[in-house]
Amino acid sequence: MSAASHVPRAAVRPSRVFVLACTVLAIAGCTAVGPDYRRPATALPAAFPGEPVAGEAIVQPRWWTLYGDATLTALVDASLARNADVRLAAARVEETEAVLAQARAAMFPQIDLQGSSTRARSTQVGAVPLPATAPIVQSTQRLVLSTTFEIDFWGRLRRADEAARAQALGTRYGEGVVATTLAGATTQSYFALRSIEAQATSLAATVTAREGSLDLARRRAAGGVASDLDVAQASGALADARVQLRELQRQRALVEHQLAVLTGQPGATVAPGTGLAALPLVPVPPAGLPSSLVDRRPDVRQAEQTLASASALIGVAKAQEYPTFSLTAFLGGQAADIGNVISGAGRVGSLGASVFWPVFDAGRFQARTREAEARAEQAAAAYERTVQTAWREVADALNNAGAAAQSEADVEARLRAAREALRITQIRYDAGYSGYLEVLDAQRTLNGAELASIQNRQARLAASVDLMKALGGGWQLPAATGAAEGGRPGGLAVAR
Repeated sequence: MSAASHVPRAAVRPSRVFVLACTVLAIAGCTAVGPDYRRPATALPAAFPGEPVAGEAIVQPRWWTLYGDATLTALVDASLARNADVRLAAARVEETEAVLAQARAAMFPQIDLQGSSTRARSTQVGAVPLPATAPIVQSTQRLVLSTTFEIDFWGRLRRADEAARAQALGTRYGEGVVATTLAGATTQSYFALRSIEAQATSLAATVTAREGSLDLARRRAAGGVASDLDVAQASGALADARVQLRELQRQRALVEHQLAVLTGQPGATVAPGTGLAALPLVPVPPAGLPSSLVDRRPDVRQAEQTLASASALIGVAKAQEYPTFSLTAFLGGQAADIGNVISGAGRVGSLGASVFWPVFDAGRFQARTREAEARAEQAAAAYERTVQTAWREVADALNNAGAAAQSEADVEARLRAAREALRITQIRYDAGYSGYLEVLDAQRTLNGAELASIQNRQARLAASVDLMKALGGGWQLPAATGAAEGGRPGGLAVAR
């Protein structure tokens, strides 16, 4: 007889159960139905329009400080700290992290403590009389620990955790989208405010000049040198300049109100600046930037995490088509006296397993899988659209910045020519060689040239802001780059 035959039968069975349980859990840990996420390929040019450049240009997170304007820096920092949209985005991050914690908790057993105390009295005149020795009043004390654990045989819980992780990371990227958009809107509004101020300064000088022209026309008319037509024309030109000036003052107030709301400080005011021309132009990256730069944009990364989550949810839906295995157990004590509940004699317990398999569901669970696959296709299309939009925005910003820079020389040449034309026309009018209509026309030409110069300056600044936003400036990359690479959401911080 072999040595194995001397092993008690009761000792063999637990070991077999243990081995079987470990095998089942090991298989469950390796199996996960549904597709594994892979980033889809996007058909983009290798580089943006222009000559290729070496290296990878990354926009500074606090790019608005490059303009060297303390007021602008304070306004953007205030908007990132106090704006309601930032607080809303932060709350959404907290919400999805809580959802992620719930998804991870589902992968572990839930242990519950249950306790009860009952006291029951039995009837003595029932159809079946109680034995003489049976007590009429009985007390029962019960205290047990119970648990139910689903074996993740098909990876449903792991896919749910993967989807929740992608959603949590996506909301963190969404916070970056809010920060980028808010920083850009605040900077653009500030430049618009300074542009309006510069235009108002130019118009104020025009009003002063036209007041002098009106006074001169009146004196010349009184001396018989000019006609009343010159006076009427000078008066109309002055009124027109004053109307334009009041309109600019109205626009400045509106932009100032917008800045106050963006910074979360309704009623706040912005002190007049030194003029738009005093602001430096930010050096823009050269043409030929690699198109892979759009991958660092928060909206692109958010769209990718939405796709990763949708892909994982296919596995969740697919797993519902297969059997669900669960383990149940409870351990505790039950006795008439509370002191005997934890004694060996009062111990109670059970251990069981269950399986649930939808044998006939009229195609319901398969339809859920197809629904999840369709949503993943939608997310893939949305991701591709986001990438293409990002590429277009960078290309447009580069083109606008280049066009504004090329136009600056012509705009300045026009301004110089308009000033010289007004000087010559004024001399001719004073000498009596031309009428006041020529002077008025020269003044209008100069006024338009001055406003065009200021607006072109604002266009260059606006294009630089658009480029910073399009390249994903204004936020910091998280330490872990996404659920697809197995990273946990975390590390994303709004640049402040």
